[in-house]
Amino acid sequence: MRSRSLGPFEVSAVGLGCMNLSHAYGTPPAPEDGARLLLQALDLGYTLFDTAALYGFGANETLVGETLAARRDEFVLASKCGMFRNAEGVREINGRPEVLRKTCEDSLRRLRTEAIDLYYLHRWDRRVPIEDSVGALSDLVAEGKVRTIGLSEVSAETLRKAHAVHPITALQNEYSLWTRNPEIKVIEVCRALGVTLVAFSPLGRGFLAGTLPAEPAFEAKDIRRNMPRFEPDNYAANRELLGGFAELAQAAGCSMAQLALAWVLARGDDVIPIPGTTSPEHLAENAGADAVRLDAATLAAMDELINQETVHGARYNANTQREIDSEEFAV
Repeated sequence: MRSRSLGPFEVSAVGLGCMNLSHAYGTPPAPEDGARLLLQALDLGYTLFDTAALYGFGANETLVGETLAARRDEFVLASKCGMFRNAEGVREINGRPEVLRKTCEDSLRRLRTEAIDLYYLHRWDRRVPIEDSVGALSDLVAEGKVRTIGLSEVSAETLRKAHAVHPITALQNEYSLWTRNPEIKVIEVCRALGVTLVAFSPLGRGFLAGTLPAEPAFEAKDIRRNMPRFEPDNYAANRELLGGFAELAQAAGCSMAQLALAWVLARGDDVIPIPGTTSPEHLAENAGADAVRLDAATLAAMDELINQETVHGARYNANTQREIDSEEFAV
């Protein structure tokens, strides 16, 4: 794969989101299978690995640390704080400085590393000024425990406030053909500030790969069960978009997943998608997206087919949406 700049780092144009190996999409693979996939990713040329304290409530960081510690100099390591399982066993968003410090120390131990290259505030805790949370992360940079700072799921306004306290290397927001929210304001501000946009869920949580069943049948722990776009009526309507999308992929000589990732890559060299997978075959397929070149006509056809006007359903339910700071399209 070619490389792209991420603050002071050069990373593969397509990174690896590690969440799927421990969290969120039903029963995760066995740790030994997850470890094999991580090592395969390195061998395929992935050099950006993204995890978080939340994923598997520490299990994902442990998996990454145990598997990749011996090859630590071969990749850029990103993790996240500010959202985790608390002492009562409940998922919590907490951006207090002392909590972020404790989370970082725990993560360093699990990841078996002296420093995290890119450390994100996973969610902005609205009870704590963003300046205070970022100030705590800047202290970790000064101490050498963190090399650069990122934010996730925040608005352009919050990004500006944070950047005034300490340079922000990356903003990780959801971005794909069917989630265009960064185009409202965030991409513009990222470019003004020199911040890389890291696109999570660039395959629409698997939807754009065209591999999901005709009717949603997700496991009890699969987060898509509570997402409006995957509710039966919305899901059926959204699947009507896939026929035309498959035709575009065939014409471009690539898979549907590669077409979706190539669209994200075409947004600019300052955009890096981080798809996740548990499949060795899909891991290699996603890496191949960097070789896909899309002409203007294909990009225009994709934009017309799948966008915020043609997709049915909000990306989050009402409860989850209250935790999100990023801009939303007017209804």
